[in-house]
Amino acid sequence: MNFIIVIPARYKSTRFPGKPLVMIKGKTMIQRVYEQCLKSISHDKIYVATEDKRILDYCQEKGIQCILTSDKCLTGTDRVGEIAKLIDADYYINVQGDEPIFNPRDINLLIKELREKRESLYEVYCGFTKINEAERFFSKDVPKTVVNQKNELIYMSRSAIPGNKNGDFNIGFRQVCAYAFSKESLNKYCSLKKKTILEEQEDIELLRFLELGIKIKMIKMSEESIPVDRKEDIKRVLNKL
Repeated sequence: MNFIIVIPARYKSTRFPGKPLVMIKGKTMIQRVYEQCLKSISHDKIYVATEDKRILDYCQEKGIQCILTSDKCLTGTDRVGEIAKLIDADYYINVQGDEPIFNPRDINLLIKELREKRESLYEVYCGFTKINEAERFFSKDVPKTVVNQKNELIYMSRSAIPGNKNGDFNIGFRQVCAYAFSKESLNKYCSLKKKTILEEQEDIELLRFLELGIKIKMIKMSEESIPVDRKEDIKRVLNKL
């Protein structure tokens, strides 16, 4: 199975502009993400995809493979889709550029799943893990997942799902921002030039696959990841470090 890792790193983040280059205990966020990926796979299979020359220049200075993509990509997945047009592979593993303490063992789980893949049952894979705090369950920054008994994604939402009559937090699962896309699924995804209805409503790019009728296999991963959506999330990362 031929695959590469792509790290989308957008400078013009709406909630936290410039976050790939923010310093966290002496290292930039993008360097920390890259070094976590490096614990699972060789450097020649890791690429940063960015729309900003500042990130490109930084990566080149650090010896990190980086490709400048369009600044008009609708989502990070569309950015990975651009890389798929330049570099041929069977699967493209997407590790988000705002996951500075991402667990490399979770990357290994994705790689294991791809290598043991039988037939063409799934074209898209995504991680998920249990939510332990009510604050994260009700946070609009945290995409919640609902899966069936085969661990296929039923739906994903920023709202508190699955809900209950009392509106309490009883059980919940959240997305872990590590994905694997087949070349074919990315071609279908990127063929649309605008976001789908649910994708637009929820602001969750993975929903486009569901709306296109593409099944998503969910893989249980660790609870260690801390996505940095806002500046205040840096404090949580520092506490973990």
